[in-house]
Amino acid sequence: MSDTISITLNGEPRQTSATTIAALVRELELEPAKVAVERNREIVPRSTLEDAPLAEGDTLEIVHFVGGGDHQADTWTVAGHTFTSRLIVGTGKYKDFEQNAAAVEASGAEIVTVAVRRVNVTDPKAPMLTDFIDPKKVTYLPNTAGCFNADDAIRTLRLAREAGGWDLVKLEVLGEARTLYPNMKETLEATEVLAKEGFKPMVYCVDDPIAAKQLEDAGAVAIMPLGAPIGSGLGIQNQVTIRLIVEGASVPVLVDAGVGTASDAAVGMELGCDGILMNTAIAEAKDPIRMARAMKLAVEGGREAYLAGRMGRRKYADPSSPLAGLI
Repeated sequence: MSDTISITLNGEPRQTSATTIAALVRELELEPAKVAVERNREIVPRSTLEDAPLAEGDTLEIVHFVGGGDHQADTWTVAGHTFTSRLIVGTGKYKDFEQNAAAVEASGAEIVTVAVRRVNVTDPKAPMLTDFIDPKKVTYLPNTAGCFNADDAIRTLRLAREAGGWDLVKLEVLGEARTLYPNMKETLEATEVLAKEGFKPMVYCVDDPIAAKQLEDAGAVAIMPLGAPIGSGLGIQNQVTIRLIVEGASVPVLVDAGVGTASDAAVGMELGCDGILMNTAIAEAKDPIRMARAMKLAVEGGREAYLAGRMGRRKYADPSSPLAGLI
């Protein structure tokens, strides 16, 4: 004699060995206390689910609460990691860790870049970033800021992986201190080595579609062209090349560096970028927390505008109201 019975569950036939409705709910890896059940078109009170028997031919509907409406979250994915926020923020230049943490909260960012620095052996109990921004709740993106050759960048990220187990990392190899422009030869070399070692590098680079494609071929999981020099706040200086990088890439593209205010972030998103990374624009604002909120809204607004599709540009005026029928 079979130990299973045939039922109809949420419109689909199902075989089950459960003898009670509560047992069936647990078979579905759900909690009886968090669902509502209808059996044969009659509601089964939640308090009775443990004792409510299942019988051959029963028809059940089991429901629980989910986000309302048909809205589907506009997420983006990099190297298998999926995020809702398209804003990445840095963790430098803030007056203290408390302000930094408050800005991250206001921005809605799910990723923060973190520099890898030597331990302060003279004060090993000094406050640390992890005391204020929980790496279990916010993704840490180790960054090679301050590295001027491939070897230093690779060593830094090897240490970062050892310290925190990170393989998703941000690579930047700078050319010289005045402009902080990337050294693309060293950057490409480091990308190749890191990719072979199992890292997933998101790579800071010049706004050059050819260089961007070379980095992607070398193993970059995201391309991060500068909008303007790091910390300059000049905004996106070459929208044409950023757009070309977006059109040619098969990995995410994020503007990295140069954003000064909310309109700059919106422009980057309107070009079709997957996200924006910024630090100074928030940290050096007169009110960093308020600016963090502004950047969150700007990134969201720019993304919506990109998805909506802007109107075409015209050389001459085109009236919004019809001219026919004028008095």
